[in-house]
Formats: sequence, structure tokens, C-alpha cells
Amino acid sequence: MDWRERYHRQMLLPEMGEAGQEKLRNARVLLVGVGGLGSPIATYLTGAGVGTIGLMDDDVVSVTNLHRQVLYTEEEVGLSKVECAVKRLAAQNSEVKLVPYACRLTEENAAEIIRDYDMVVDGCDNFASRYVIDAVCRAQKKPYVYGSIQGLSGQVCVFGVGKSPKYYTDLYPKEETQDYTPSKAVLGVTPAIVGSVEANQVLQLITGIGTPLINRLWTIDLCTMESHMFDL
Repeated sequence: MDWRERYHRQMLLPEMGEAGQEKLRNARVLLVGVGGLGSPIATYLTGAGVGTIGLMDDDVVSVTNLHRQVLYTEEEVGLSKVECAVKRLAAQNSEVKLVPYACRLTEENAAEIIRDYDMVVDGCDNFASRYVIDAVCRAQKKPYVYGSIQGLSGQVCVFGVGKSPKYYTDLYPKEETQDYTPSKAVLGVTPAIVGSVEANQVLQLITGIGTPLINRLWTIDLCTMESHMFDL
């Protein structure tokens, strides 16, 4: 299949064109977490033709995942998320190179792994992983596309970009999160919406389309459908 045919509708956008698609084909993106947020992020980045996507997750598929983690099926319960995700995404787009990491991102392995990528996108569900991403991206001067959800709300921001970059610790200082335990309650569509916004930020950063959420926090409340933007 000719790649120009595959991405024809995307390249019809005047902001994209063939030049933008070439940028996507040459890009390398690391996705940390292939769960609720990671499912839409991985699906849309793969569909868009991002050349190399690293997929990192040390978990297995659980039946409690299935209402929101749409990469997986009932038959895959108990299997490695990363392995299942690679199989599903490879069937979606064989042109994309998928690099599996069936492990958790840690202070010990983060610098070496992230060094191979242009940016990191957040599919995490914990503060510890986000602080590691933030620190390494800061040290390596790489963009960090952050997103998080809880219940019926979510938020997205791009850290580490621009002349006066902001970082995750500017939004959530470590001392403010030490005693906080987030709720596990979540509606299935919440990560679908927030993860899609994260995927869009990645595509914008790679191609230069529009104005990404650099140093700006976007929030949404799905109960009221109110969305807000805050400068950091």
C-alpha cells in the first residue's frame, strides 16, 4: 500500500500536506502507559503514521480495564498489555515501527530509554512516573505531553517547550502530592477524550500545526461539558 494513499485524507489539510506527513513518518514518540489514556493515544498516533512509537507498560490486561482500555479484548485478560497492544496496532498500521517495553519507567532506566525518542507522551496513572518523565525530559530538553483523568474530568498540558518552559513540578510540586491518593472511579469515555487531546498535541508538536498547549493547562468537566484554559 502506497503511504500517500493511506494518509491522503490527512494530507488534504493545507496545514499538513506531504511535508507534514514526512515529519510524522520520521518522528519517534515514547508512550508511557498503555491503559485508559494510552489506548486512544496509541491508536491515533499509529493511525496518523508516526514513524516509531515506543510502548511502555508493565501491567497485564484485567477485566476491570475493558470498559475504557479499548485496545484489549476479553480473550486477552491476563496477558501483557504491551504485547497485546503491539499486536493490535501492527494490524492497524504495518508501516509504523512499534517498540515494546514490558516494564515500568524508573529513575534507573528512564534516561537511557527516553534518549532514543523526540518526546514523551503521558499515559500514566501515578505521580511517581510523571515526576520521572518530567525530570528526564527536562534534563534532555525534550517535550513532555502530559495528561491525566479522574472520574468525569481531565487535563492536558505540554511541558518543557519554549523560551521559558514550564514543568510538571510547576503544576504539582512533589510536597503537595505526597499524601494524595487519586480515586479509581472513571467513566470509560473520559480517557478517550483526554487521550485524544494528548495525541493531537503530539501531532501538533511534530508538524508545527496550530498552537499546542505549551505552558497552558486545558481542563474539561464531562458533567457540565465546561472546558477551561489556564496559563502556567
